[in-house]
Amino acid sequence: MNNKKIGDHYENIARQFLIKQGLILLSHNSHYRIGEIDLIMRDEECIVFIEVRYRKNANFGPAEITVTPNKQSKIKQAAQFWMLSQNLNIEETEFRFDVFAITGKKQQWIINAF
Repeated sequence: MNNKKIGDHYENIARQFLIKQGLILLSHNSHYRIGEIDLIMRDEECIVFIEVRYRKNANFGPAEITVTPNKQSKIKQAAQFWMLSQNLNIEETEFRFDVFAITGKKQQWIINAF
């Protein structure tokens, strides 16, 4: 499998898990000049921007540590673009940033990761 197919596979695992937790899918793979948002979901009244990360094993650390401050900044900027495209007022909309990390066979949903 190439990297895109691998990414799509693990994003689908994350999406299905989160839907079972009661979240509603709004968008996936939203691309902007500054970056991409893997999943955008709604958790009750909260918009959730989710970064999905995968590592085959923890030899170099767990998947979640790959969401660097630089990556977080790009996700936040892309989230602003998405909210503006949806005519959502950033000041009045509840939102958060989660990470869904898969390291080997271990899955971890980190709510309010950054």
